[in-house]
Amino acid sequence: MNKKLYMQLAGSITFMTFAFLSYIVKFYPHWLEPFDNTLTSIIRALHPQWNRFFLWITPLGGTTSIVILLFAMLLLLFYQKKYEAAVWLSLSVATVAGVLNPLLKLFFTRERPLLEHLVSETSYSFPSGHATASMVFYGGLFLLSSLFIQSKSWRICLQTSLAILILFIGISRIYLGVHFPSDILAGYCESLTWLLLTYPIYLKQQHRILQKRKS
Repeated sequence: MNKKLYMQLAGSITFMTFAFLSYIVKFYPHWLEPFDNTLTSIIRALHPQWNRFFLWITPLGGTTSIVILLFAMLLLLFYQKKYEAAVWLSLSVATVAGVLNPLLKLFFTRERPLLEHLVSETSYSFPSGHATASMVFYGGLFLLSSLFIQSKSWRICLQTSLAILILFIGISRIYLGVHFPSDILAGYCESLTWLLLTYPIYLKQQHRILQKRKS
């Protein structure tokens, strides 16, 4: 099985996971209470000692940070003439985090947890916007890292750092009391589905353009 089929299979799994969570949240939200309450209790046990850390890391998944970092990455990609990568990354962030996620929030209208909120939030809870945005942007960089780093060891270091960052942004939203764990999981799955199913298309398009340039 080649890389494309592996990614399509993984994307299908994340899509089914998202669909399953969506169905439960819409019709049987109480089914998720044991899962959400258990993980929330574990993470909130760190309160208040980890306040400073999570208050620092959570904005890295917010709109302002993602837009600024995306703009910087697009400048770098255009400077290096990686136009296809720039289009794919910007389209991914705009479509998933900018359009799809807000629409899904309005459809599910899930209220946020009845915990003390350590940050102010006004939108609905499901799926998590921070989890969605961090996964689609930093996850996109994870997949594109080979464009910038040729050394395998350094590339693995960068990819590991990006994966840890995505994880901690998600955890921060639970710790700060503004999301259920199922919101975070759904946000991750939403973005992963897009990345895993569209990245092979980007690679195929990139290969075609390179072949045209050589001919």
